[in-house]
Formats: sequence, structure tokens, C-alpha cells
Amino acid sequence: MTTTRTTLALEARPETPPRLRSPASPLASLVATHSPSRNARVAPASRATTPASRRTSAGFPAGPLGIAALAAASALSAGAPPAARAEEAPAAPTSLYDLEARTLEGEAAPLAAYRGKVTLVVNVASECGFTRQYAGLQALHARLAARGFAVLGFPSNEFGGQEPGDAATIRGFCTDRYQVTFPLFAKCATKAGASQSPVFSLLGKATGQLPNWNFCKYLVGKDGKPLGFYPSRVAPDDAKLLEAIEAALAAK
Repeated sequence: MTTTRTTLALEARPETPPRLRSPASPLASLVATHSPSRNARVAPASRATTPASRRTSAGFPAGPLGIAALAAASALSAGAPPAARAEEAPAAPTSLYDLEARTLEGEAAPLAAYRGKVTLVVNVASECGFTRQYAGLQALHARLAARGFAVLGFPSNEFGGQEPGDAATIRGFCTDRYQVTFPLFAKCATKAGASQSPVFSLLGKATGQLPNWNFCKYLVGKDGKPLGFYPSRVAPDDAKLLEAIEAALAAK
């Protein structure tokens, strides 16, 4: 009897309906789908580089680009310049006779014409206290020209504004007053700066001296290399200057 009652009691109990879960929102589903579990190992981000299986033994990408990079690296290690390297600037001339000037009348005058000769470069002016040195310079030029010597005159108006005239005025003054026959070149700047004549740039660098007044002198050897600087007060017939000229003429 006891067993029967228990069975009937169980049969009479109403069944409990199963618990329904509320449907997940689309956002929650998306987060759940893409969020790693707490214990899951996160894979490292893929590197935007060529896989090791597709790289050369030197570490460059396989294919034409990698081959080109490997070739460039090999050339550099061997000391060969890369094709893209800019051309080096030419070395500055060290010989006066590598330069080109202009005559007093403005014509091109390559100084290579004096290669093999000894020259005396002078910055001249028509209204200076040293202008009388024109006479001595002309006498020196005339006496030694046959032996391979020449005076080269470069007018300059930088010191005291003592060469204000144009080319025709300068030529007329030198010819009429001093019968100058040695070469005269175009008026130029001797001082350092953007407008400096290449002639005086070279002479200044070679001797460490630039003109500080009119009628400074540079003695130049047969190879165009400056041999010495002589300031304005050194006259064309100065014994030491003449000695240096003779030594330069005697040099091979």
C-alpha cells in the first residue's frame, strides 16, 4: 500500500516547465564570438614581412627585388660605389693657369696661355699713391719678357675707390701715362666673398694672403703655382723680388 501511494503522489505532481533563457542580443553574440576565452592563448599578430620560407639566406625577400637588394649590398661590401651615388664635385684648381679670365675689353682670356712662364699678378689702380709703380712694372715686363716672364695687371676699385673708370678710361690712362704693354684684365674683386675673382681666390688660398691695398703682387711659377706674396710697398725693382723672379725663371 505504501508503495502505491507514493507512486500516485508523484504522478499527481504537475511538471515544472523547463527554464527558458532570454535570447542574447546581436552585440553580445558578436562579442562572445570574437572574444578569446580566458585560458586561450592569443596568437601573435602576423608580421607584414615576407615569410622566412620566402626569404634568401641573407635575409632579403625572394624574387627580383630581393635579388637586386642582395646585389647592391654585395657591391657596397666590395667597395663598389652604388649607381645612385651623386658624382663628386671636381677638385678646386691649384694652378693659376687652369683658370680663365677676361681682358680689359671683356674678351675671354684663358690663363693657360702663360703655362711655362713666370708671371707677376698685380692688382692695379689709376688714382693710388702707388700708381707710379706702373713704370717699374712695365720696365720689368719689357726686360724679362724674352725669357718667359710677364706682368699681369688686374684693375680693382676696392681700396679707396681709386679705380673708378671704365675699361676705355683705364686703357687710355695706362697707355698715355706709362706706355703699358703688359696684359691688363677686366676690373675685378680681390676681397673674399661671393663676387671674388677666381684668380684672387686661388692666390689667396695658396699664399694665405689677400690684397689689403692696391699694387699687391703675387709671383707665380711656370706650373701656375703661386710662389710668394709681396705687399704694395715692395717696388718692382726690389732686390728680394728680383731674386725670387730669377730663381723662378731658372727652375725647370
